[in-house]
Amino acid sequence: MLSADELERYARHIVLREVGGPGQQKLGKARVLVIGAGGLGAPLILYLAAAGIGTIGIVDDDAVALSNLQRQVIHRTEDVDRLKTESAANAVRRLNPHVEVVGHVTRLTEANARDLVRAYDIVVDGSDNFATRYAVSDACFHEAKPLITAAVGIFDATLTTLRPHETGPNGKPNPTYRCLFPDAPPPGTVPACAEAGVLGALTGIVGSMMALEVIREIVGFGEGLVGRLLMIDTRAMRFETLRYGWDPENPLNGTQA
Repeated sequence: MLSADELERYARHIVLREVGGPGQQKLGKARVLVIGAGGLGAPLILYLAAAGIGTIGIVDDDAVALSNLQRQVIHRTEDVDRLKTESAANAVRRLNPHVEVVGHVTRLTEANARDLVRAYDIVVDGSDNFATRYAVSDACFHEAKPLITAAVGIFDATLTTLRPHETGPNGKPNPTYRCLFPDAPPPGTVPACAEAGVLGALTGIVGSMMALEVIREIVGFGEGLVGRLLMIDTRAMRFETLRYGWDPENPLNGTQA
């Protein structure tokens, strides 16, 4: 049952027909793991906390730098040199004391990914490199966890949801991350944001949309992004959706897996 404080706090959710009291209770029971408390993770974590997610796990081994504050709005100037997990946890507590935060001060790798995702209901990847994206997506497949993943370029971004451990309406397995991106680009072809730059407001838009997708997945309303890649072009302020499907050659749930 929701307390009187929670009924008032989440009143604008509860009056939504698609959410209501039962949906809000689902959010309160959910355990969400966020990979990265940076540009995407910052707005994502704030909106998950505001929505009343019961437990938010945060995986990050980095400390706050002054150059982060242009886009990582969960951190403050006085948080510079603090662990991002600690800074983010403090921000969540200030915003919503009903939310539990679990900090994982580590870098997600192939070796620890399955152990990290196993304890959560849904995983959200806001990392900035392909090695982490492949590691977390493979781990979510093996642990049968839904994954929401996004990536940001200089003026563009992508967002999708993965449920490859389930079967789609066509009777085939849902696509994996490796169906969408079979191979990582050669080293050096995708510059880091420190070299190429990134619009702070763009990470805010995408991180907020990741939070919206988490809420939709937990509560269960609307058409999710399984098998659909949302592409954002801020130069033209254009949003497009590309459909993609299961690749029988992929190494996870392909015919020869």
